[in-house]
Amino acid sequence: MADFSTLNDLQVAGKRVLVRVDFNCPIQDGKVSDDTRIRAAMPTLQKLLDNGAALVLMSHLGRPKGKRNLEFSLAPVADRLREVLAKPVTLAPDCIGAETEALSAALQPGQVLLLENLRFHPEEEANEAGFAAHLAKHGQIYVNDAFGTAHRAHASTHGVAKLLPAAAGLLMEAELTHLGELLSAPQNPFVAILGGSKVSDKIAVLESLVSKANVILIGGGMAFTFLKSHGAEIGKSLCEADLDLPRRIEEKARAAGVKLMLPIDVTVSTAIKDGSPAETVDANAIPADKMGLDIGPKTAGLYAAEIAKAKTVFWNGPMGVFEVPPFDRGTRQVAEAVANSSARSCIGGGDSAAAVTQMGLADKITHVSTGGGASMEFLEGQELPGVAVLRRSAQPA
Repeated sequence: MADFSTLNDLQVAGKRVLVRVDFNCPIQDGKVSDDTRIRAAMPTLQKLLDNGAALVLMSHLGRPKGKRNLEFSLAPVADRLREVLAKPVTLAPDCIGAETEALSAALQPGQVLLLENLRFHPEEEANEAGFAAHLAKHGQIYVNDAFGTAHRAHASTHGVAKLLPAAAGLLMEAELTHLGELLSAPQNPFVAILGGSKVSDKIAVLESLVSKANVILIGGGMAFTFLKSHGAEIGKSLCEADLDLPRRIEEKARAAGVKLMLPIDVTVSTAIKDGSPAETVDANAIPADKMGLDIGPKTAGLYAAEIAKAKTVFWNGPMGVFEVPPFDRGTRQVAEAVANSSARSCIGGGDSAAAVTQMGLADKITHVSTGGGASMEFLEGQELPGVAVLRRSAQPA
């Protein structure tokens, strides 16, 4: 049994359920341009509706900085939610206040109310107790299905959960289950793939994975800091000043018997532009006037061979500047290797999740996390405030 409450622990028939969702969707020309986050919440919302609940949904959108700014209104989200749910959705004028409370109090089973942007109020991010109490008035039960915000102690993710019977939604439950298994019981060989720009951004998760993974594959901009620490010529490639960070990681990997692999060839250019002249060079000998922008084909092949042998794969961070061809090839080859692997695979949110989605490979991955920062902090071994408050021992009497 999980040590946090789930939907199966709840009796929701005839109850108003206050659900924290992550509907922080991109908006273009007044419409949702990518409804992935809305669709990700559908299993939880549909299950609650099927079991006779009335739903009060709350989310943030963008960064209105604690002020009512209609540029960040959830109105476009409400429009798209009506289409996806195929039923009426009322958008409240605010997330607190007498008018909104009257709307939530009047809800009947099967009806849906979406509160206006939580971050129109500075008290949300401050986790102010009075604000949390006002939010709690909208429901009799609280469900958190917004893993992507669980690493923040905000009123809607932490404060409210201390005031109402609380449980994880299906999306939150899936995140905690899949990521938890990476920490507690990964099947070996366990291959971790880490990219992105900076070693310093990934230092904590690298240190955590060194004690769990069998193989660590390094790509992205951070690879050049590793290469520089070996004395490689890296031209104008991205590089951090602190070369002791990668040395420390490599020493820990050696001590733990972990195979840590760096690129042996890279794709370079003089500019990060679509169609820029690109060439493949030895990873230790990048021309002085060029920068490394992707792993090379030999490296991608070696990485794919390691992935093919894996029983567990975790990936966070692209192998290069995947948004700009031809520097997307390394990321694509790694993504295809993960998708074609028989391993239990998990993508840790962020750019790598965006990459596998854009490449049409997401449905071949065991789990694509919805929370970049949250998944990283979870794998670092940190206790996420929005998760800790869901644990059975933290439930209100």
